[in-house]
Amino acid sequence: MSAVTMEAVTADGMERIVLGRGRHRLSAWRAGGGSPRSVLVAFHGRAMSPGYFAGPVAPHTSLLALASSLGHTVLAVERPGYGLSRSSHPLGLPLADQARLLRQALTDYAELNPVGAGFFLLGHSDGGKTALYLAGEPWGEAPAERLLGLDLNGCGWHYSQASAHFPSTLGAGAGRLNWGPLRLYPGGTFRASRALLRDVPTAEEADTAFWPARFPGAAARVRCPVRLTFGEHEGWWRLDRDELAAMAACFTRIRRPMVEHLAEAGHNLSLGLAAPRYHLGALAFLEECLTTAPATVR
Repeated sequence: MSAVTMEAVTADGMERIVLGRGRHRLSAWRAGGGSPRSVLVAFHGRAMSPGYFAGPVAPHTSLLALASSLGHTVLAVERPGYGLSRSSHPLGLPLADQARLLRQALTDYAELNPVGAGFFLLGHSDGGKTALYLAGEPWGEAPAERLLGLDLNGCGWHYSQASAHFPSTLGAGAGRLNWGPLRLYPGGTFRASRALLRDVPTAEEADTAFWPARFPGAAARVRCPVRLTFGEHEGWWRLDRDELAAMAACFTRIRRPMVEHLAEAGHNLSLGLAAPRYHLGALAFLEECLTTAPATVR
């Protein structure tokens, strides 16, 4: 079976594709095509789905729309344990195991599709954790094996006091942590977002408590440029100056990451009114990564 299978093309031009083979197949939304400048791979957060990056209320400012308009292919991937892969992995997979499966899926993708200068990873919340693990997987110098950069948002190191009872917080009170003030979102966001929600796989749920202990080791394996973004009203993470400095210092093999604070934004950056500012900032960082990448072999 092909490593990339077409499912459908929607009215907005987004393709629904299947990555991988056999029991390791994953659904993805793809925007852009032809001969891309790079491939941006986006990973949704806990209990979400790839439509998070399509902007259900303001699609013209979504990550998929903006990145593809600048000549990049975007793959918004449904992480292992969600959607299509749930039948093969009914309990899901721990985040590090998700990363290994995703690495193979991207290798398979590059065998059949142009990737331009290489891959660029972007992850939100738990998707950022997966992206961090994935960035620490082996990558090469050829464009099809090259990792250009890593952009994480809503993904910190130590959980905040407000989320001290996590994961039981999800049962009551998580709305404030996930969203922040309602004024940060366009009208209709919460109604539209219901269609994005998915059950959290059991293995991913169990992995949550171990993240603070595993973050330093995961960060120390990363060898590409990194950018970290947190909304002004981010509630899940400790974000004081000492915490952010210690977090950045965990990336021991690279120049200290950029740390950005986005005003008037909550945890779900890509769904809020601040989404265009976040997306354009991430794409500007991708441009910087492209200027420092080795010349593409043609």
